[in-house]
Amino acid sequence: MSKDLDSLLSELKTVHEDLKPIPTELIVVADWVRLKCRYGCRAYGKHLCCPPYSPTPQEMRAVLSAYRQAVLARFETKPDQKLLPKHIHHAFWNSLTKVHKTVYELERTAFLAGYYKAFGMAALPCTLCETCVIEEMLKKDQAVFDLDAVKCRHKEIMRPSMEACGIDVFKTLQNAGYKPKVLGDCREKVELFCLVLLD
Repeated sequence: MSKDLDSLLSELKTVHEDLKPIPTELIVVADWVRLKCRYGCRAYGKHLCCPPYSPTPQEMRAVLSAYRQAVLARFETKPDQKLLPKHIHHAFWNSLTKVHKTVYELERTAFLAGYYKAFGMAALPCTLCETCVIEEMLKKDQAVFDLDAVKCRHKEIMRPSMEACGIDVFKTLQNAGYKPKVLGDCREKVELFCLVLLD
């Protein structure tokens, strides 16, 4: 039997304090979101948590229809480096690794509390490996279309990012009462958000 939501939140806060429960009806999925990945992100196609390997917006809508509750996790961070690299997620490498591990722990904690459908979603590309197996295969000119041949080294921890699945993170955060803004310079303090679907 699963714990009530208040008890679960108390338990989840032992993993990460900055959490906000939301009904899934506040989560917005839009087809245009993945265009930002495909045309604008240098990590596109180079990480298993990113498009084209992540669930599509259509799949995400179907998944969300099976959930009523979720929790947003907020992380504050600054870039690890003064000179920002070409890949923006490299500037937040250590923070993103912590984010991915924390999302996994939140999902696991909810699962063990009886929320057997719990599923976590991270932010930005995965940083659990120095180089994703997809990128290694691309460098060797190996075909990466057969996903059964792709073996993630951290399959138990790696989760797709919200945006990779078509979630409009800005609108979702606004719906949840946050005030997200576009940063002109990512040397500023950055807020990263993750999501754990419950029920």
